[in-house]
Amino acid sequence: MTDTPLTAPPGAPARAFRDALGRFATGVTLVTTEAPQGPVGFVANSFASVSLDPPLVLWSPARASARFPLFRDARHYAIHVLAVTQFDLIARFTRQGAGFEGLAHGRNAQGAPVLEGALARFDCEQIASHDGGDHLVILGRVLGFDLQEGAPLVFSQGAYGGFTQAG
Repeated sequence: MTDTPLTAPPGAPARAFRDALGRFATGVTLVTTEAPQGPVGFVANSFASVSLDPPLVLWSPARASARFPLFRDARHYAIHVLAVTQFDLIARFTRQGAGFEGLAHGRNAQGAPVLEGALARFDCEQIASHDGGDHLVILGRVLGFDLQEGAPLVFSQGAYGGFTQAG
């Protein structure tokens, strides 16, 4: 059996492009910051390392999100790399989710809300932002980080799940 490549001509529907992008599995993060109305969170899979020296990471919030202005303007934030056991946090931080209501959390040295149980947490200061079409690319200097053992929560082809090693 031969694999037939999926091709989309110029002008193809946005859904086809999104489906093609969905073939790339990503980790899932929860980005948190302190807003005037209290702590807020944003689930994002658009997270990447940029530099080890200096330590830089980026993430890209969607402009269509109601929380977009809060993160665009945030000087400090924390990026939590979610464990597969933290799947329930996704629903908490959707448009109609409970967010931080009733959720135990602490604060990092910069005042951003932080949660226990993440595989890694990066405490960041926003140093730049760049137009990314329907997203904004936010570059952050990592001021501190924490990590622990565990399995990552993964997003691929419109679904969440765990990671299984090959071989």
